[in-house]
Amino acid sequence: MPATLRLTREGFGIELRGGTFDIVLDGKDAGKIKYRETVEKTIEPGHHELQMRVGRYSSRHYSFNAADDHVVNLRCHGAMVWPRYVVSIFKPDLAISIKQG
Repeated sequence: MPATLRLTREGFGIELRGGTFDIVLDGKDAGKIKYRETVEKTIEPGHHELQMRVGRYSSRHYSFNAADDHVVNLRCHGAMVWPRYVVSIFKPDLAISIKQG
């Protein structure tokens, strides 16, 4: 039975790194997500890797496992505090966070 990836783009406060994020699942384009949107994707059970991108900015690679017929809930958002926003100018893979939730 397939599993489901449920990705929600939401954070606390104001998102400083905005725009529509590209969803990259296992190295392949898997769609887009806007602020305050939830996207669900059917995925095969097993190990997966997720990354979010907007322009030159991205998240780090996020690895997760999906079991048969289970839902994997993840949350992503752009930089929300100015120090992280400034650091992401020099280290673009810190611009977006992905967390379980």
